[in-house]
Amino acid sequence: MIDPKLTYAVIWASNNVEKYWYKVFKDLIKKWFNAIAINPNEKEIFWKKAYSTLSDFKWKIDFAIFVLSPKFSLAILEEVKKLWIQKVWFQPGAESDEWIEFCKKNDIEYIANACVMIQSS
Repeated sequence: MIDPKLTYAVIWASNNVEKYWYKVFKDLIKKWFNAIAINPNEKEIFWKKAYSTLSDFKWKIDFAIFVLSPKFSLAILEEVKKLWIQKVWFQPGAESDEWIEFCKKNDIEYIANACVMIQSS
């Protein structure tokens, strides 16, 4: 299911230790996964460059991991589609019927209601 050779983009990863997206990114990095941080408000997280958008990362992204609330717009999923990222992971609480329907309509594989930190153990 989760492969350390793949590239995982953590949407809205941050340096705020109280946020769940911080914990997800840190967990993947500590387990030596190839994780990248996507956050327009951060320059660097865990000594790794943070990218403002998925498009700013110029190499292949295998999984986009959504940790943010589904109340945010579909703009990030539209970018996933545009970049041909074939898999998304909705952390528990980050999925919505609208986002899942978007994935189904656009042939994007998705995982929902499963924690990437548990699955990567």
